[in-house]
Amino acid sequence: MSPSLVQSLGLTVPLVQAPMAGTSTPALAAAVSNAGALGSLGIAALNADQARAVILDTRARTDRPFNVNVFCHQPALRDDAREAAWLRHLAPLFTGLGGEVPSTLREGYTSYPNDEATQRMLLETRPAVVSFHFGLPAHEWIAALRDAGIVTIATATNLQEAQAIEAAGVDAIVAQGIEAGGHRGVFDVDAPDEQLSTLVLTRLLVTHTSLPIIAAGGIMDGRGVRAALAAGAVAAQLGTAFVTCPESAASEAYRANLLSDRATRTLVTRAISGRPARGLVNRFIEWCEMPGSPVSPSYPLPFDAAKQLFALAAASEAGREFAAHWAGQGAPLVRPMPAADLVRLLDEELRASA
Repeated sequence: MSPSLVQSLGLTVPLVQAPMAGTSTPALAAAVSNAGALGSLGIAALNADQARAVILDTRARTDRPFNVNVFCHQPALRDDAREAAWLRHLAPLFTGLGGEVPSTLREGYTSYPNDEATQRMLLETRPAVVSFHFGLPAHEWIAALRDAGIVTIATATNLQEAQAIEAAGVDAIVAQGIEAGGHRGVFDVDAPDEQLSTLVLTRLLVTHTSLPIIAAGGIMDGRGVRAALAAGAVAAQLGTAFVTCPESAASEAYRANLLSDRATRTLVTRAISGRPARGLVNRFIEWCEMPGSPVSPSYPLPFDAAKQLFALAAASEAGREFAAHWAGQGAPLVRPMPAADLVRLLDEELRASA
């Protein structure tokens, strides 16, 4: 996202609200966009019709650009022995909550590169921006989006991923540091992960690629945004900072956890989904990360078991011990307020720190 592109999108604040599938809403994305930044929707868990509905809902709330994010993961690699071992490991949690252990795990939803209906829907609805996480779709799909006038962005966690993004003809890169909450955008979960910080990764990508860089991970206030811009980024992406906004879909327990001492302890784990993701530590994560725990099944299969456990626990105080409360390392700096007020405050802090 070059400065000229920021201008062409009509952004007056160099901020992107992270897509946060399951937490972002049309109300949140529209409020951020209306305040001069770039709001985002995460549609990874939605089918094409559901995604169309939230895009149209957002468009009814704002005439400004917003981003629509999709997941480009490889389909799950089924492994009966690995999945059975995982369910055996979770069995005490199910029985402790009065439930039955599932006999199998369901994949749940389709990856965007295999979802032609979603591609057609995006070309029909034409959001201003489409962003990719976990990898890239076919070059032909990227070209089709760009031919439709859609700006494309993709997440990188290292230089090799960024170079692949640049070669694919994508317009900009989100440099996602290890501090970030939610799922790491790694292309290959089995490849070594250097877990680069936001600052180091941003400098690497600014130096070794020609694409505009959006810094993401641990940024919570205007001074953090200023640091990202000073490192060479053209904008900063914030997720955790927006979770406690009233427009988000976060539960009361999620909000309460972020505003408590629990916000000081986050962990990158594969326990919830099968892919590395940073969230607030709870009983479920501790159980799955204990020494001797089996390797989780392929993404997104573990989500199926995690959601069933949360459903069992939701009616009691145990609910927050099994929910996926994604959060970055900057979580203790969260400030609950309406999204538009937060964008304005961030802009004021950014200007004051110049």
